[in-house]
Amino acid sequence: MSLSSSSSLLLLFSVSICCFVGSSKGDFNTDTKITWGDGRAKITEGGKALTLSIDKKLGSGFQSKKDYLFARFDVEMKLILGNAAGLVTTFYLSSLEGSHDEVDMEFLGNVTGEPYTLHTNIYAQGEGHRERGFHLWFDPSAKFHQYSIVWNPERIIFMVDNKAVRVHENLANLGVPFPAKQPMWLIASLWNGDQWATQKGRIKANWTDAPYTAHYRNLVITKYAGNNQTLTNLDEKNIRSVQDKFMIYDYCDYGVHPLECEKQNSQANEKPKNSNSGPAPKN
Repeated sequence: MSLSSSSSLLLLFSVSICCFVGSSKGDFNTDTKITWGDGRAKITEGGKALTLSIDKKLGSGFQSKKDYLFARFDVEMKLILGNAAGLVTTFYLSSLEGSHDEVDMEFLGNVTGEPYTLHTNIYAQGEGHRERGFHLWFDPSAKFHQYSIVWNPERIIFMVDNKAVRVHENLANLGVPFPAKQPMWLIASLWNGDQWATQKGRIKANWTDAPYTAHYRNLVITKYAGNNQTLTNLDEKNIRSVQDKFMIYDYCDYGVHPLECEKQNSQANEKPKNSNSGPAPKN
């Protein structure tokens, strides 16, 4: 690896962690509680791992024992192997009460051999419809990959394997709602979404091989330290590459939230673009 490449990776890593302190690392017994599933959710490996299972009768889920006002949330996940059509595996933040705030990472299953969809969305003060979806460029059921939500007062960053794939800026100064006024809980679940999740609901869940299981491990919750956080050129390059090659829908294409879409598009156009921006992340 060249010195310049090493420096870029070091910069990306330092920016990712500079604004957060007080990590809570890797103990599902300490940091989470199983909230539903009637025995279908299990903490394993002495608290280092957790599994969620689903059958035709019921899915399962867990949530953090504490809520957080700004933090970084990292977890490694291995999704359902084989035919996962109609099934939704999640890792997200929610206020659960008050005017609803939520930051979603949902993994929409597909038939065997077809790609999973990473569905992202943001609710602020009860207002959602900020969906962006991506076909994952690797098989997320073959091995563990890291997924992250970085939430601070300036922006929300969605990350895959420690690389930014989407950023949502705080444009509250323009009157655009942003989730910054109330804490949120970390929540994860596995549930049947076959009315909409796969090919707009045309493909239903197949219960022949149930129960189906999703795996979580190495959960890290890092509290926000109050410093400013900016995106590096490497972050921005990766976001453009993933969105150009793998984004399959974008709320800005449907006429909702025109003010924030106009602002975000203008910011993107101010940055130099390179059609040869390099490969998208690889597993």
